[in-house]
Amino acid sequence: MTATTCFSLSSTDDVAHLVMSRPAELNTMNPTFWRELDEVLTTLHNEGSARALVLSSTGKHFSAGMSLDTFAGAISMDDQSPEGRAAIFDLLTDMQATFTKLENLRIPVICAIQGGCIGGAVDMVTAACIRYASADAFFCIQEINIGMVADVGTLQRLPKLIPLAVVKELAYTGRRLSASKALAHGLVNEVFDTHEATVAAALQCAKEIASKPPVAIWGTKQAVNYARDHSVEDSLRQMGWLQGAVWSNAHVRESISAMKDKRAGDFTPLSALQSFKTLG
Repeated sequence: MTATTCFSLSSTDDVAHLVMSRPAELNTMNPTFWRELDEVLTTLHNEGSARALVLSSTGKHFSAGMSLDTFAGAISMDDQSPEGRAAIFDLLTDMQATFTKLENLRIPVICAIQGGCIGGAVDMVTAACIRYASADAFFCIQEINIGMVADVGTLQRLPKLIPLAVVKELAYTGRRLSASKALAHGLVNEVFDTHEATVAAALQCAKEIASKPPVAIWGTKQAVNYARDHSVEDSLRQMGWLQGAVWSNAHVRESISAMKDKRAGDFTPLSALQSFKTLG
């Protein structure tokens, strides 16, 4: 993986920590941001060595969303022809795929959010598994305030997380949702006094996750995400197939033994993935 300019990545005790590192620019999302995030997520997914990912930020705000100068030159949004409008569809599909990689990552993703989580940042955090926030955090579907529809995942994922009427209010008005209200509605798991405490809690949660059998965590994430979008009957059937694929007597014995001995369990990491295109 090449060096990044929008992020810093570290790893401790099987936990990867990805930090947005452009506070002066409010951690806005320019083309480099998308490219680097996509590359980091692809690497983490394929390597299989990390067992959980914490996504945090620096500065006053978590992220102010899409960099507005992107629309002024870096991205062409041609609305003057059917061909140009078709290209908008393909452009958005490509951008959506990056945040979907967060959702489909083989490991859980925990976001530690401070200050503003605005526009594209809401798209991003709704693709995570767990969200912690500092008391000063707020969420804003900013797109409606600049004359457009949110288009990279917020309107598709947020209704799965909080009441639909609340989603509509935020999406139609562009109002801010405070950390306390986000907690009340279930968007965030917990609110902390400071950004530092929020990141520490996210890392502690990730450390606890990393202590479990990675393949059992993988299977749990698969099952929960599937159940969100399918009927109970279909999800139960999928669970049977999934459990048959990942069940391990050895992992169960080791988990029980580790609990009794009050020690960390010893579990096999996920296998590294190879792309067929890179073979030969």
